[in-house]
Amino acid sequence: MTIVSRSYPAARPRRMRYADFSRRLMREHQLTTDDLIYPTFVLDGQNRREAVPSMLGVERKSIDLLVKEAEQIAELGIPAMALFPVTPLAVKSDHAEEAYNPEGLAQRAVRAVKEAVPELGVITDVALDPFTSHGQDGLMNPSGYIMNDETVEVLVKQALSHAEAGADVVAPSDMMDGRIGEIRTALEAQDHTNTQ
Repeated sequence: MTIVSRSYPAARPRRMRYADFSRRLMREHQLTTDDLIYPTFVLDGQNRREAVPSMLGVERKSIDLLVKEAEQIAELGIPAMALFPVTPLAVKSDHAEEAYNPEGLAQRAVRAVKEAVPELGVITDVALDPFTSHGQDGLMNPSGYIMNDETVEVLVKQALSHAEAGADVVAPSDMMDGRIGEIRTALEAQDHTNTQ
C-alpha cells in the first residue's frame, strides 16, 4: 500500500483552483435569489411610505404599496418576504392585545400579500415589542418583571392569528422560555400543520 503524502509537493491545492470549471465545481457556497428573504416594514393607511432614517434606502410602506412590492420581488425570484408591522401608538397596550387582533396590521398585510401573490412565502415576526406600550418583548408585572408564561400565552395567540391570516412561517424573535414548543403545539391543534 502506498501512502500519499499530504504535504508539498504532493498536495497542491492550487491545481484545483487553476481552471474556471474546477473552481466553480468545488466552491463551497453560492448565493442566489433562492437564498434571499425580503424584509419589509408595513404601515397602516393607504399610499403611504416613510423613510427609515437609520436604514439608508429602506422605507416603511402601507399595505397597498407592499402588495405591489411583493409582486415585484416574486418576479425577481425572491422566494419569501418577512413582514414587520409598525404599530400605531393608539393600539399599543400593556397586554399587547393588538398582536393577535385578526384585523391587525400584520394580519391584514399577510392576507393582502397572499391574495395577490399566493406563491410568495410570507414570514411574520412573532414578538410583542411592536405592540406593548412599554416597548418590552414581554408582559410585565407592576414591579417591571417580565412574566414569561403569561407572555408565551400571548405569543401563541399571535402566532395562531398569523397562521389563520395565511402566514407560511411564524418566526418568534422574542426570548421567552418554552415558546417554540407551545407555539408548535397550538399550530398543530388548530390544523396549521404546514405552517412553519
